[in-house]
Amino acid sequence: MYKKILLAADGSGHSVRTAERAAELARLQGDGEITIIYVVDGEQSKSDVLSEGDKGMIERRRHERLNPIEQMLESKGLSYQVALKHGEPGPEIVKFANDEAFDIVVIGSRGLNTLQEMVLGSVSHKVAKRAKCPVMIVK
Repeated sequence: MYKKILLAADGSGHSVRTAERAAELARLQGDGEITIIYVVDGEQSKSDVLSEGDKGMIERRRHERLNPIEQMLESKGLSYQVALKHGEPGPEIVKFANDEAFDIVVIGSRGLNTLQEMVLGSVSHKVAKRAKCPVMIVK
């Protein structure tokens, strides 16, 4: 039923727990494939440039944030791929989920930017409202 799973991750501890739920779904399906989407917003992009400067180093740091998730998926023998996107997280996740016809989106109820969640409404809420497929929100 859920063979094509989109996992929204931001590198937070909460996204690792969310990845564990996505892994359970993939294992239940036997041959479920997970795509990890990591969206770099404007503020994060500015922060990365100011702290690192070097474009290659910035890319490595972004991928390092996902290492715990990738290691966990590899240890469970699950196939996955990573999609790195730029923009506002909610709309980017929705666009990717809808354009690529995923069977389900697995997303955490909160991530790294708690201020943005309180002021603008959570990314998970935006995704749940606009994605064309089921959305699992992990608390």
